[in-house]
Parts: sequence; structure tokens; C-alpha cells
Amino acid sequence: MIAIDLTGQKVVVTGGGSGIGAAIVELFLESGARVISADLRYSEDYAETGERFAETRLDLSKPDDVERWFDTVLEREGVPDVLVNCAGISTMDYVTDSSTEDWEKVFAINSTGLYVASKRAARALSEAGKPGSIIQISSQAGKNGYRAMGGYCASKHAVLGLTKVMAVELAAQNIRVNAVCPGIVETAMKHRERIEGGLIRGMTAEEIYAEDCSQVPLGRTAQPRDVANVVLFLASPLASYMTGQAINVTGGMTMH
Repeated sequence: MIAIDLTGQKVVVTGGGSGIGAAIVELFLESGARVISADLRYSEDYAETGERFAETRLDLSKPDDVERWFDTVLEREGVPDVLVNCAGISTMDYVTDSSTEDWEKVFAINSTGLYVASKRAARALSEAGKPGSIIQISSQAGKNGYRAMGGYCASKHAVLGLTKVMAVELAAQNIRVNAVCPGIVETAMKHRERIEGGLIRGMTAEEIYAEDCSQVPLGRTAQPRDVANVVLFLASPLASYMTGQAINVTGGMTMH
């Protein structure tokens, strides 16, 4: 049983179709919230698929689509109480070998799409005179640099910058904006990164997994639910005095 009760709250999660996003959707549903999950994987623009749950198709790489999507959310649901921006992609290559196309693709989803969704949620909450919470899924890569991940690291640094600015601008309206910075999380994207990174570095995916674990003081990599737990906390009244924060969920791997 989840101790945090968000019954009556409306929560929108981008990237809710897999990985960390799917774990966030599941946990918020367990908390009693109504959840609207947006993801490119979904086939329909808006579909009720379960009790207190709706799926919407969204391509975050297209700002105009994000605008139209949010208009639909407002029309169907009203102003959401919580927005969780979880959608993200990565590419693997050393900066000197990387392409501008890949750089722009990563920024389009990880930074620009997140910015548009955050802006629309903040504006809707402000115009309604309603308190709320916006939670960005950044990364410990938003605080550090990692080889062969230039675009990803830069895009996640941008997320933290936006989080701080929005927190300052919206604080007087009791709209809290925080970020969560996961470490190494066992998702399909992480598994792909190990394969691609291994090819670049001349290592097997298994060797990179062992290296990953060796860098974590707690001795293990994270599961998506580990991150979702912190997101739920930030959305709840328990975090009512927190804004502008970038919370590490890294098993001690990043401590700043």
C-alpha cells in the first residue's frame, strides 16, 4: 500500500510508455491519482485504457505537436495538478565523431519538448490560480560529463538550468518545479547504451555492466521504481517546501 495519497489529483507523464516513465505511471495510479500518459509508442491521440488512466500519442520532438497535445489535455482533463517530464533519448558517440543531426534530435526531445510542455503546464496553472508541481527527469549526466554522451549530457544540463529558472519565476504562485537526477537505471535505453558504448570502447555489454556496478557505493544499479518513488514524493504535500532542487537518485554515485 502506498502511503502517499493523491486521490483527486490529475497527473500528466510524458514518456510514460516504458522504462522510468512506466514505473512513474504505475506508482501514481497506486497513489489514487488520475494519470494521463503521453508517449510516441501509443497509437491513438486519446484513449481511455483503464480506471483513472488515459493514453495519448505525443511526439515531443515537434513543438507544434506538443502545443496541440496540451490543448487536448486541457480540453479533456482540465488543468493538471502535476506534470512529470520523463521522455528522453540518447545517442552514443565521441563529440569529435558525432553528427549535428544526432545533437539536434536529442535536444529536440530532452530539452525543447520538455520546455514546451513545462511552459504550457505553468501557464495553465498560473491562469487558473492553481498550485501545482512540475517535475523534470534530468540525470546525473546533467551534473557530470561522460564519454561518448556529449549531446545527452548537454541536454540534461539544460533541463537543470530551466528547472532553476522556472522555480524562481513560479514560486510566488506556489507552483513548484524540481528535477530528479537518476544514475544508472536498468531500462531498455540503458541496455542499448551498454551495447553501443561497448562497441565504441572495445568492451562487452557485460563488462560495462560490471563497471557500472563498481562505480555505485550502494553496490547495485537502480530499478525504475527507485526513481518513481522520489518523483511521487516531490509531487506530494510532503515536498511542499521544495522547489528548484535537483535530487540525485544514484546510489551515491553522484553526491553534488
